[in-house]
Amino acid sequence: MRSRRLVVSAAALAVGAGFLPGTAQAAGPATPGVSAPPPESAPDEAAASESGTFRSPGKRTVRTVLPGAGAKGASAKGASAQASADASNLELAMWADIRTARSVSFGVNLYNGAPVPHQVTIDWGDGTTHQATTTGGEVLRDVRHTYPRPGDYTITVTATDSVNHVQAVNQLQFSTAGSFFVPHAPTRLLDTRTGTGAAKAKVGAYTPVRLKIAGSAKVPAGVAAVVLNVTVTNTTAAGHVSVYPSGRERPESSNLNYDAGQTVPNQVIVPVGKDGYIELYNGGWKAVDLIADVTGYFDRAAADGYTSLNPVRFVDTREGLGTARGQVAGQGTFGVQITGRSGIPAGATAVALNVTVTDPKQAGHLTVFPSGQTAPSTSNLNFTPGQTVANSVIVPVGTDGKINVRNGAWAGTDVIVDVVGYYGAGSKAAFTSTTPGIWKGAPWRLMDSRRLPAGSWPCLAGGYYPMNMDSMNRGDLPIEAYVLNLTVAGTTGAGHLSVAPDPYSMDAYRNGRPTPPPRPTTSALNWTAGKDVSNLVQAKPGPHEIVDLWNQSTREVHYVVDWFGEYDAY
Repeated sequence: MRSRRLVVSAAALAVGAGFLPGTAQAAGPATPGVSAPPPESAPDEAAASESGTFRSPGKRTVRTVLPGAGAKGASAKGASAQASADASNLELAMWADIRTARSVSFGVNLYNGAPVPHQVTIDWGDGTTHQATTTGGEVLRDVRHTYPRPGDYTITVTATDSVNHVQAVNQLQFSTAGSFFVPHAPTRLLDTRTGTGAAKAKVGAYTPVRLKIAGSAKVPAGVAAVVLNVTVTNTTAAGHVSVYPSGRERPESSNLNYDAGQTVPNQVIVPVGKDGYIELYNGGWKAVDLIADVTGYFDRAAADGYTSLNPVRFVDTREGLGTARGQVAGQGTFGVQITGRSGIPAGATAVALNVTVTDPKQAGHLTVFPSGQTAPSTSNLNFTPGQTVANSVIVPVGTDGKINVRNGAWAGTDVIVDVVGYYGAGSKAAFTSTTPGIWKGAPWRLMDSRRLPAGSWPCLAGGYYPMNMDSMNRGDLPIEAYVLNLTVAGTTGAGHLSVAPDPYSMDAYRNGRPTPPPRPTTSALNWTAGKDVSNLVQAKPGPHEIVDLWNQSTREVHYVVDWFGEYDAY
């Protein structure tokens, strides 16, 4: 079973102008042993989504007497078969622990089996098998398997006692933690101003609103997670919004922060509750309006995996990069070629972006949508005159390999588009929001530099924070990308945050001061003095599972990082 945590040492070390987290400890593997009676109260598949462990109790075992158990003659054969059955009361108690998005650690307890060799065949349910030999009454554990794609699988174990001519069979239903992506045309699911998806009324102070996801706008039942652009508007006091699965306790994490009079958007990737709903909690003193637009969802039956990229700038209207030089006119639209650039293949179905508006002349909003379609009534980010604001965007790619960006204001603005990854059938990484063990699932708070064990450790001006994302089980395979909600707090001046993979290991930082990595030229979020600003980031780690958070400003800031999931390639 895999667990993940981030530990920050009490004596944090300076890195450039930042600070350095400590290490996560590795747990040793379990060792085989003699079996004990399986607990009758052990949870079965129904509880697996919370525990990360799927079980099938031994009482489900079906035993049969094999041909050859009896001697010649019907009566002799019957007596011998009965003796064989009496000699082995073999039961197969089975469990399967989630390891990564598509892999499993499997075990079977050959309880009550005769103390003779048993031939064990594990049929994984995907056309492949595993063979092993073990003695009855013992445990076969930590047999690992990676499925070719996410899905629901039936694992069948057959144990054969050739001495007593008895065969036992049991089955376990296993669902991968990971799921693939389905692009969805931007569609509004919630607008409390109009009564779409909820009552036509503001969401009260410290109150959640439930939003149906499964079955809405053709999002199927059983969907694992949903991609939403969530906007808070008509605010009269400061607060925050937290989005989380229905049926779970409200987390400490937040998705966006707002002040009085602000309209603030942020992209959210959130697991969907078992009942098909999510909850949006208004953590402010006053009532607000909430808007949510769906742009995609994750499902085990889907086809598109994820491939992360080192963040690369595709568009900057200030320089004429990727489109005409000069501000995008009010109500104007421009296209962006996505496929065929920076290694993005022709089969890419959606793209992950960070979109920034800067120097707008009037208030307005920006809408990003697939080429070849009419601009929807949804929005991706909102802005006021002179504001620089960014938001994460996942948008389907048109059949011509392009996307469109529309300026919904009546006056011009500059637009910047950075690409961080793409989705397609040729990509293998599956999204998962489950980390069994210490945490039951997303979201949870990974780090808050305001509350480290040794006190407050801000990232100083121009510095970077090498965030160690390594798991406690170092034997796990690398992560394609982490889905994080980043918040910058304690700001005393304007600036922007960049996120990039770090080429070094934590040992390199502990044992010396390596040359800082190249400073990124892309941005993940922008802020002004006195504002706490959040944005979703799909962060590609370096070869040693380290992600750098760069403070691209002349003032120190604090970082708050919430984990919402990850993309596992295995």
